[in-house]
Amino acid sequence: MEWVRVPSPIGDLGLSVDDGAVRGVSFGLPVEPTDAAQVETSAAATLAEVRRELTEYFAGERTDFTVPYVFRKGSEFERAVWAVIAAIPYGETMSYGAVARAVGEPGGAQAVGTACNHNPVPIIVPCHRVIGSDGKLVGFGGGLGRKQFLLSLEARVHIERVFSGELP
Repeated sequence: MEWVRVPSPIGDLGLSVDDGAVRGVSFGLPVEPTDAAQVETSAAATLAEVRRELTEYFAGERTDFTVPYVFRKGSEFERAVWAVIAAIPYGETMSYGAVARAVGEPGGAQAVGTACNHNPVPIIVPCHRVIGSDGKLVGFGGGLGRKQFLLSLEARVHIERVFSGELP
């Protein structure tokens, strides 16, 4: 597994790839990054692709990620939550309670929040799109400032696409 640091408008992101797939995205790095010149050739292509897609996302040019990612950990419940979150459309949000209902645990909003916090590939699996039932921004492993930035970016890009006629 290789970790590299990638600059972004919300601070450095740590990217981890292994076996041709993104394994982790972190806000900062939990370990010292691998020198980019020492990254294995097999990981280099995946790292280049995820860097490109993140750059396009932050530039407002990408609304969906295509890089492969893998969950090596996580309970059955967490994986179910992450699957629901992965399906939340760009520029839209879903409440913790609605995600809980979608995974068959109608009283599990708090557990959904914990699962979101354990999401190993935030931004790519957009846990920032999960909000409180009252529309408030609550909880985010990267901090509420980053969550607000990501949601504002997506809202702006979504509105621009509607006004340009790209979306109905």
